[in-house]
Amino acid sequence: MTTAQAPAGTIQYATFLLDGLYFGIEVLNVQEVIRHQDMTPVPLAPPMVRGLINLRGQIVTALDLRTRLGLSPRTGGDMPMNVVVRTPDGVVSLLVDEIDDVVEAPAEQFESAPETVRAGLAQLVRGVYKLPNRLLLILDVEQAVSVGPRDGGALAAVS
Repeated sequence: MTTAQAPAGTIQYATFLLDGLYFGIEVLNVQEVIRHQDMTPVPLAPPMVRGLINLRGQIVTALDLRTRLGLSPRTGGDMPMNVVVRTPDGVVSLLVDEIDDVVEAPAEQFESAPETVRAGLAQLVRGVYKLPNRLLLILDVEQAVSVGPRDGGALAAVS
C-alpha cells in the first residue's frame, strides 16, 4: 500500500454513499451534483462506462463507481445520482447511490487507508478520515476515472 499524502489545511469534501460505504471527493474537484440522467449506451465500452449524458449541451461520460470499485451491482429500482467531477482529461460523471453533505476535515486527521480496505478499493482510496460515526474514504478521482488497457481502453476514446 502506498503512503497517503495529507492535504494541507482544512479540506471540504462532497460526500456520497456507495454500497453502504461513505466516500468523499474534494469539493474543488466537483463541478455539480445532479439527479439521474438518461444515458446513451456506448458500444464496446468497458463495463464501468454506463453511457453518455447530455449536460446542457456537453457530452459527458458516466462511469458506474460500483463497477469500477468491484462492488455488488445496484439492486432494486433506485436510480443512481451523478457527481460530475473535473479531471485533467475533462468532465466525467460518477454514478453513486446517494448524495450526502459537504464535510470539513482537518488535514492532521488524514490517515492512510487501513489494511482492511478491500483490494479493489485500496488502489482508488487516497486515505481516510475517522469521523465520529463512520469512516470517510477519500476517493482518488484521477485513478477512479482512469480506464486503462485492462479495463478495455482509454477514457478519452470513449468521450
